[in-house]
Amino acid sequence: MATSDSREVVIEATPAEILDVIADVESTPSWSPQYQKAEILESYPDGRPKQVKMTVKAAGLTDEQVIEYTWADDGVTWTLVSSGQLKAQDAGYTLMPNGDKTRVTFDMKIDLAVPLPGFLVKRTLKGGMETATDGLRKQVLKVKKS
Repeated sequence: MATSDSREVVIEATPAEILDVIADVESTPSWSPQYQKAEILESYPDGRPKQVKMTVKAAGLTDEQVIEYTWADDGVTWTLVSSGQLKAQDAGYTLMPNGDKTRVTFDMKIDLAVPLPGFLVKRTLKGGMETATDGLRKQVLKVKKS
């Protein structure tokens, strides 16, 4: 059964600064606790990641996932290529500039391959959504300061 969620956050940065942090996938485990490891398998000509292999730990399960990114000036989306625990995953960030800030909307839809209780799926997805928005905001602000 597919489960989806959406969350918004305002980040005091430009869309380009935010996309640069998202594109630094190898640093994702430092600010997103679900991600244990991230390795770029293939990049686009501009250097942004195209296919990435990630080790993800959520709801007590560890999964190896390969995802493929599609980049735009106003956001990024990704779709699942392979996984042991998921049938499907589609997610992405939509960025809308608002003065010197950017409104960031994160959408995610997952379809589990393994049966888990609904409350556990919702709680795990909620934690992932918080990290994908609030965690991203903290990381962008940290990178901007350095």
